Amino acid sequence: MSTNKTGSTNKTGSGKGRKMAAPRANVVYLRTAKGRTTASQLWLARQLNDPYVQAAKAQGLRSRAAFKLLELDDRFKLIRPGARVVDLGSAPGGWTQVAVQRGAGRVIGIDLLVMDPVPGAEFLQGDFSDEAMPDRLEALLNGPADLVLSDMAPNTTGHNATDHLRIMALAEMALDFAIQVLAPGGGFATKVFQGGSEKEMLVRLKTRFTTVRHAKPPASRKESSELYVVATGFRPAA
Repeated sequence: MSTNKTGSTNKTGSGKGRKMAAPRANVVYLRTAKGRTTASQLWLARQLNDPYVQAAKAQGLRSRAAFKLLELDDRFKLIRPGARVVDLGSAPGGWTQVAVQRGAGRVIGIDLLVMDPVPGAEFLQGDFSDEAMPDRLEALLNGPADLVLSDMAPNTTGHNATDHLRIMALAEMALDFAIQVLAPGGGFATKVFQGGSEKEMLVRLKTRFTTVRHAKPPASRKESSELYVVATGFRPAA
């Protein structure tokens, strides 16, 4: 499963102890609308004038979504030096890059899609929900994970209720996986959509983690219903 994410360089202000300021956009105009539908023109114009897209391009990042993880880490201090981090649905590798650059010790990306190598990280191609994946992962990490990240999202249908149920299903699968691979005290962060059923997941999270919080990082578009659930202090079952 894949999602759009990206990495960061030191130019983003991603170093520990420094808060990252939101980038500012330069106005860009489409050179031609030939062969494009009105919808595609509007989408492309939004992309070209999105300050996060511009900042990502200027800094050689893979997409705008890196800023979401950078902002979450600034707020919650998720990525500890030397930590063993797993990025579910990692292609094209942006969140994996952020984990490496923020000082994680071992970083493993997992995706059905092929992912270009990320220096300082390893990649497992396959379905994270496969029964054999936790064992494969533990062998690579040489132990349990300290942090499981997921920015996965399904292809949207435009029907809000359907899209909400789909992303919540992915989030629940990511949580199931995290419970299998996390070390005591570990953390988990996943994308959800607002819509009601995320409350059921929160109840479950609170039984396994000491602290559970919602966050909408500034890099999330205002019109988007996406939120991130950040859980820390994992408690294994007795």
